[in-house]
Amino acid sequence: MTGVAGHFGEWLQGRLGADGPVVLVTLHCPALRVTPGPGPALFPGDAVTRFCAALGTDTAHWPDLACDMPPGGGAGASTAWLVAGARAVAPQATAEEIARACLAVEGACDPLMFPDPDRLLWASREGRIADRLPAPPRCEVVGGFWGAPTRTDPADHAFPEVGDLVTDWKQAVTAGDLARAARVATASAARCDALRGPGDPMAGLARDLKALGVVRAHTGSARGLIFAPGTVPANAEAALREAGLTQVLRFTTGQRP
Repeated sequence: MTGVAGHFGEWLQGRLGADGPVVLVTLHCPALRVTPGPGPALFPGDAVTRFCAALGTDTAHWPDLACDMPPGGGAGASTAWLVAGARAVAPQATAEEIARACLAVEGACDPLMFPDPDRLLWASREGRIADRLPAPPRCEVVGGFWGAPTRTDPADHAFPEVGDLVTDWKQAVTAGDLARAARVATASAARCDALRGPGDPMAGLARDLKALGVVRAHTGSARGLIFAPGTVPANAEAALREAGLTQVLRFTTGQRP
């Protein structure tokens, strides 16, 4: 096992219609990973036992796992931790089988068990693919964590409606239009800010650093700025730290070679 990449918030997240499922497009983050090595368990032993049972196996070969991302940060720590364990104890399990097992333990999960999770419109409380999409345009993200961690409550469906943003997103990624994709992400973040909070300094940072847009964890503390490749200002990381973000990082995401 070489590790499982996390994500860094979502390009968009919300209800697909007033009574529809909570859906999201995850923002793939290769810079944050769960890898073999010593680290704290993110689930109690009985949950790991139930997870393995859902995969038709047991905990005999469950590995030690190290996690780069903070739990509750909105970077997929819990799902990535389970997926990494699943690949060790049930290497023949399909992505769909791992998703069902994650859902049984977490109640909501990210699509990190799939090879291209950012090409999916994902129903996170149902553990299923709502639609398949083109990859997001390639871009650079500079981000960090703002405020207290917030773990996902699977019973929480208090998200804004995003049916219009899903339509805009499909058009943006089909055209490979990064500027439009960034506008969708910014709009989704703004709706989440208005409904769920908390306030953060990202709009001002985006303006000062001339970012294309803002991305956030719709549950969790991850916050980031979206840039076209090669356009990140030299002072971007320092500006985020000065504004109070922690664990500041920079990575490339979107279309992969």
